Amino acid sequence: MLDPFTNALTQLAKVAKLIKLDDEMLCRLNKPDKLLTVSIPVKMDDGIVKVFTGYRSQYNNARGPYKGGIRYHQDVCESEVKALSAWMTWKCSIAGIPYGGGKGGIIVDPKNLSQSELERLSRGYIRAIWQFIGPDIDIPAPDVNTTSQIMAWMVDEYSKIIGKWTPAVITAKPIELGGSEGRTEATGQGGVYILEALAEEKKLKSEETNIVIQGFGNVGYYFAKLASDLGFKVIAVSDSKGGIYKKSGLNVEKVFEYKKKNKKVEGYPETKNISNAELLILETDILVPSALENVITKDNADKVKAKYIIEMANGPLTPEADQILHERGVLFVPDVLANAGGVTVSYFEWVQNKKDEHWTKKEVFAKLEPLMKDAFSSSLKATKKHNVDMRMGVYSLAVKRVADAMKLKGF
Repeated sequence: MLDPFTNALTQLAKVAKLIKLDDEMLCRLNKPDKLLTVSIPVKMDDGIVKVFTGYRSQYNNARGPYKGGIRYHQDVCESEVKALSAWMTWKCSIAGIPYGGGKGGIIVDPKNLSQSELERLSRGYIRAIWQFIGPDIDIPAPDVNTTSQIMAWMVDEYSKIIGKWTPAVITAKPIELGGSEGRTEATGQGGVYILEALAEEKKLKSEETNIVIQGFGNVGYYFAKLASDLGFKVIAVSDSKGGIYKKSGLNVEKVFEYKKKNKKVEGYPETKNISNAELLILETDILVPSALENVITKDNADKVKAKYIIEMANGPLTPEADQILHERGVLFVPDVLANAGGVTVSYFEWVQNKKDEHWTKKEVFAKLEPLMKDAFSSSLKATKKHNVDMRMGVYSLAVKRVADAMKLKGF
């Protein structure tokens, strides 16, 4: 099993050499500011009390409050939340928003919980960490297997504890509770702004460009739909059960309707069923991993046929895969840039809550597009300047901004 935090530290050590970061600063950036481990007792529907383990990693707040999602998954572990909180630090930095990085999670398979058990678990998690979060301290959000409904319970619990309604403590809430327009599709939309910038840079015509997408949840679906709307041809998609391929292109919305009805994309009419492993090495122009981490490794990177990769998942490429792909001339846009649309719109939600305002979806995306495209442009310049892969180009900017903020504060 590849260790996500080891991957994160390998990437950081590599960029530290590139930007000549001093050893003391690197030593400090190698560890989170705080790592909370909490026990969450929950009375189950049958009256038995189960104790769940939760985490919150607060990695770095030199540029602003900690920011990052909370995931519910049976494989959540300390290493994972530390890695994700480090990546969130670089993500907020490269996006140019005034946040640091955090991440949380609970070891649980939410499919095994009833709605009322899920609510008690979510409120219990907030009771365990409430003293360490707040609108100017640490602002959680949803992640894998968490929803706007779960965020609603969490913001309600926090507000009850401190004695006043505090919407800015959590983002990606339901619109009725101060959520932002466009938050649902924000990560996919941000990724498609990167796709447009990449296509412009590489002179790719949308109707002649094939895209393969691993993962057909919120992020993968919206990326696929919005890319299709621009004329790009999505030829394969997959979910956890498997994938489908059609050389002439898929009707994304019809596939999504089929998945809602059948709980999988496999078996969609007039397509070829393929495995997730096969999907990653299909002949295509652009590959978009938008499911789980470590799916492209030293074992399959040399078989990847895509010319470009847009990482919409967190950490889908290992450091060994980075090296192999870079040597083969594959340009990959790293996760901390490609999927930063979600956290950027979360930042917009936080601003709206703080100002007691509500922006239209048009206003939200009008603010998102230039931030994403400017970040791509400056990252590409850094990539060319240092003659490195784009992950190192992005990191060279993101890590330096964090280090500079720490120095200015008197590290």
